[in-house]
Amino acid sequence: MDTKIGSIDTCKPAPTEVGCLPQNSVQIVQNPHPSPITTAEATLGRHIARRLVQIGATDVFSVPGDFNLTLLDHLIAEPGLNLVGCCNELNAGYAADGFARSRGVGACVVTFTVGGLSVINAIAGAYSENLPVICIVGGPNSNDYGTNRVLHHTIGLPDFSQEYRCFQTVTCFQAIVNNLEDAHELIDTAISTSLKESKPVYISISCNLPGIPYPTFSQEPVPFCLAPKVTNEIGLEAAVETAAAFLNKAVKPVLVAGPKMRVAKACQAFVELADACGYATAVMPSAKGLVPETHPHFIGTYWGAVSTSFCAEIVESAGAYMFVGPIFNDYSSVGYSLLIKKEKAIIVQPDQVVIANGPAFGCVLMKDFLKALAKRIKQNTTAYENYHRIYVPEGQPLKCEPEEPLRVNVLFKHIQQMLSKDTAVIAETGDSWFNCQKLKLPEGCGYEFQMQYGSIGWSVGATLGYAQAAKDKRVIACIGDGSFQVTAQDVSTMLRCGQNTIIFLINNGGYTIEVEIHDGPYNVIKNWNYTALVDAIYNGDGKCWTAKVFHEEELIKAIETATGAKRECLCFIEVILHKDDTSKELLEWGTRVSAANSRPPNPQ
Repeated sequence: MDTKIGSIDTCKPAPTEVGCLPQNSVQIVQNPHPSPITTAEATLGRHIARRLVQIGATDVFSVPGDFNLTLLDHLIAEPGLNLVGCCNELNAGYAADGFARSRGVGACVVTFTVGGLSVINAIAGAYSENLPVICIVGGPNSNDYGTNRVLHHTIGLPDFSQEYRCFQTVTCFQAIVNNLEDAHELIDTAISTSLKESKPVYISISCNLPGIPYPTFSQEPVPFCLAPKVTNEIGLEAAVETAAAFLNKAVKPVLVAGPKMRVAKACQAFVELADACGYATAVMPSAKGLVPETHPHFIGTYWGAVSTSFCAEIVESAGAYMFVGPIFNDYSSVGYSLLIKKEKAIIVQPDQVVIANGPAFGCVLMKDFLKALAKRIKQNTTAYENYHRIYVPEGQPLKCEPEEPLRVNVLFKHIQQMLSKDTAVIAETGDSWFNCQKLKLPEGCGYEFQMQYGSIGWSVGATLGYAQAAKDKRVIACIGDGSFQVTAQDVSTMLRCGQNTIIFLINNGGYTIEVEIHDGPYNVIKNWNYTALVDAIYNGDGKCWTAKVFHEEELIKAIETATGAKRECLCFIEVILHKDDTSKELLEWGTRVSAANSRPPNPQ
């Protein structure tokens, strides 16, 4: 399939890719080589299968149930579509999330209510991260609607709308397909809405409909025509003029990238602006990987008190700062402790620009604004020169003595050395957030984590989906033991798919991130023999290699094996660390978030 969805635009996708629509044009998604359709293939099931292939969701993550089995038959029958069976619905949703991060769109298929309410947590996470995920549910027989019957897989009421009502809050469009007359329109509207809004959608398909031929499905699906959003040119000119005047008079302006650059497809435009202005350039933590860290004016991650060294000092002392696509929540603001002043800030969102305490300009697309501003901005390298003047290179962790217990900073020193353009890092919620933030990404190295939603266990499914989409990269996943216990089963699916991911299981005996926010006995978990568990899952079927390391010497040997003799295998390295061995950033962040959480009620 030549057409695909582009998740971020730093890779400079071809003009025919969906999600990278040229200004004032219409984007058509189509199969350039349509195949003739027989009467037996002219069904709802094959139509939705073709649509998924057409938009780039070539791998669909599923869990079978009696309401979706016929639909799964039709998905399997579609050339170019790969059905990936997962161990549970939550992981299927996480995998669709991970796939969408690499390919630009993902899809999962589950069964009615018991499957839908299980996958909904993953769909909510995708919603929070602005990821287009097509969530398809096999629904009740069309004849059962409105009959006052009670069905299995429900809460025992004849009202079948519970699942639908739950999904209304975490999807941008919901379609109940229980008749063939409007099935074509509902399915196409749902999928196109997901692509346009970059949010998940919900499609319920009655279990008796997928295999029935119907005239509207008798031909190759009519190509999508997705009209691009268009900037208000007068508003754009006003926003650029005001922003340029604001920034050009500042003594030490800086530029900070935020996570909404992904949904705005403005990563390349951001780099063009950074090249033109010469400002010191930082990223917010959830935008790591969206901006090349090899850029000559890159100064690191701005995360308030837990920023990379010398970054916060430069950002917070700047005369003006422009945040592009930020999300300011209690996590990204370190318990609302950022030293940022509104009157010194320009906030650029996907379709709005707000300048200090002054005007807001709506209907101005981020990409257009950045490109236009790059032509009007004066170069000012003062902030970067100050950074370069005060910067002291980070030291190396203390050398481990022979047989000394391994430390987390030593572990990540060696992970750093593994990174290249052919790798991608998946960081699980927890101390991996902070340790992975300090990794210096080579150009082309992928990086993903889920900061807004922060659902522990996300990384197992997301690793499965991302690796399935990005076949050209070897995924390195850093997962804590507490998170792994939530979703460990789908290591099985990674093996079935023949993936060669390297998983570092960080075993420190508990929920470390929760310990640093508020400790208690509930943060201690039952220790597993994780390598033995993965060996049991492997069970001689597939390619798998495991190791348990206690010392640096063992870690070095394990990495050499994983990247050498076992490079075609899924490699699982359990790293034993002390329960109190954390990054200094987590200690600081945990204290501040705890203070924010424990604020007393305001007086009434």
